[in-house]
Amino acid sequence: MEDKKIIELFWARNEDAIAETDATYGRKLRALANKILNNREDAEESVSDTYMKTWEIIPPQRPNYFYAFIASICRHLSFHKVDWKQAAKRNAEVVALTDEMELCIPDTSRDREMEAKEIGKALNDFLESLPKETRLIFLRRYWHVDTIAEIAARYGITESKVKMQLSRTRAKLCTYLEQEGIQV
Repeated sequence: MEDKKIIELFWARNEDAIAETDATYGRKLRALANKILNNREDAEESVSDTYMKTWEIIPPQRPNYFYAFIASICRHLSFHKVDWKQAAKRNAEVVALTDEMELCIPDTSRDREMEAKEIGKALNDFLESLPKETRLIFLRRYWHVDTIAEIAARYGITESKVKMQLSRTRAKLCTYLEQEGIQV
């Protein structure tokens, strides 16, 4: 079913909206949650919670890009579950990703001057300025939580090239954010 029709079902408070969302995007959401949580049952719970949260948010919100909207909710809930379940013993891959990005993006809880939306806008502008392949590799790593090996296989390049490209992109991101007045 098309996204607009699914959104209309949510607006009409028709419970078929959840079934249609699951039929259309459930597999992708489960894969995303499972990459973050490394646990099929927890991933399924995050996806179910995503549907419930989407039901609560639509209406009043009407997302323009439905999958991006629900994937964002799913990622947030999945990372929250990682924090809740493992507090001090976080998943090593999640910690590694966080450590990599920590050098580029300031901790908003310590730096209250910069709103999260401004950082998000700057990040979006930066991503739009990148060549397509570089942007896709960056998003596969930091949005989809793909491993270096998965990215290399997906794009038919070496793991070394993926690592180098990510390193250079993070360095460019740091420079970009500093030019935008965001303290890194």
